[in-house]
Amino acid sequence: MNLEERKLQVLRAVIEDYIATEEPVGSKALAERHHLGVSPATIRNDMALLEEEGLIAQPHTSAGRVPTDKGYRLFVDKLAALKPLSPAERKAIASFLEGAVDLDDVLHRTVRLLAQLTRQVAVVQYPSLARSAVRHLEVVHLAATRLMLVLITDTGRVEQRVVELPVPVTETLVADLRGVLNGALRDQKLADAAEVVTGLPDNTAPELRPLLTTMTTVLLETLVERPEERVVLGGTANLTRGALDFPGTIRPVLEALEEQVTLLRLIGEVQSPSRVLVRIGEENPIEGLRSTSVVSVGYGRGDQALGGLGVLGPTRMDYASSMSAVAAVARYIGQILSAGS
Repeated sequence: MNLEERKLQVLRAVIEDYIATEEPVGSKALAERHHLGVSPATIRNDMALLEEEGLIAQPHTSAGRVPTDKGYRLFVDKLAALKPLSPAERKAIASFLEGAVDLDDVLHRTVRLLAQLTRQVAVVQYPSLARSAVRHLEVVHLAATRLMLVLITDTGRVEQRVVELPVPVTETLVADLRGVLNGALRDQKLADAAEVVTGLPDNTAPELRPLLTTMTTVLLETLVERPEERVVLGGTANLTRGALDFPGTIRPVLEALEEQVTLLRLIGEVQSPSRVLVRIGEENPIEGLRSTSVVSVGYGRGDQALGGLGVLGPTRMDYASSMSAVAAVARYIGQILSAGS
């Protein structure tokens, strides 16, 4: 074994012990707990080299060493493969998610499941409207001058808006409107829908144009131009397990997690269901979360990510297990959405 390989083994051992014990790790403890095949003196020399490279640090004089953000990054980058889940874990994921009755239930179950599997904070994004397609548009006649527009996407997401009309409409007109909207928009990607919607009033019967103009305005304003992206959050209490993980105060982390925009930035950037993204400490673009790490991945059908999910926790997290759990749960959600489409 050459020096670089041995240093990586020592780094891995430091990280594993620090994750397990929350205590700075010394060379004697490494020699006793790990079969590294070298003496404690050699381990001390290797740890000194790792410290010079900024991969581990000594928090206090005469203390052991702890990994730095740079050390965690090298460790994550060198993971040859995701840690396989046990048969029991895979069975638990499948049975827990397959009992869901609709998309809301799937995503809320997913958050609870991820938080339990990883013991971290879990975040799941609803399928992005921008990446979804129209499955059906329902128009419900609530009153003479009031309609409800219900959009159902191919990902199971449901959006509804109440529309106030300037004049009363009949059931016949509402039925005609429903037919025109579905005929034009069914199977259209919402990202492409604006152009189709804009031209609808000019290509329909004169008696339907005023009503259709009002409805297309609602579609453009609320479902196309400013689609509402939503996330589900769970397991925040898991942050309180490690008192030393957030020196000073955990408040900036909790404040950041209260912002919907922040949560979307955490996981909304993932584009692929096959690549797990890990942001460690200072790599996080959000200042309040620079004492944390975020493990995220896309979920969807095939190579198309419809949304993202992930976990957030202290930099002292079990990266291998967290990455495996996030990837496995994303695959199951993708299978559920594909089966329902």
